[in-house]
Amino acid sequence: MTSLLPPQWQTNDQGGLTAFVVPFVVGLLVLAGLALDGGLALAAKAEANGQAEAAARAGAQAIDLADYRTSNRLRLVPTQAVAKAQSYLTSVEASDIVTVTITTSHTTQLLGLVGISSLSVRGAASAHPQHEVATGP
Repeated sequence: MTSLLPPQWQTNDQGGLTAFVVPFVVGLLVLAGLALDGGLALAAKAEANGQAEAAARAGAQAIDLADYRTSNRLRLVPTQAVAKAQSYLTSVEASDIVTVTITTSHTTQLLGLVGISSLSVRGAASAHPQHEVATGP
């Protein structure tokens, strides 16, 4: 087949499009993977949050009824609260990671002068069981 282009414009372009298509397809697959895995990670997080909330509600049912009846104070019995939360987590076959979150209020010293009398402080930690513990060098 003869070309209509002058000889000085004729070049060998065989495979020229491949140099563009291959990186484009790889990039497209990476973006699709991020979208899919990101969505699945968000769904797993939502499920884990739901299980944690349900376990917390189960634990919050461990009210010290004797104290409530005598002083009208709502206080939890910590051992019962933990047992109820663990019982719920066992029933939904949650993973073997324990997370403890503590929220407390800290009374301010100087910020009270500008109307901030307390700050909410939160601490959290997670742990999972291990088969062996390193004992040193």
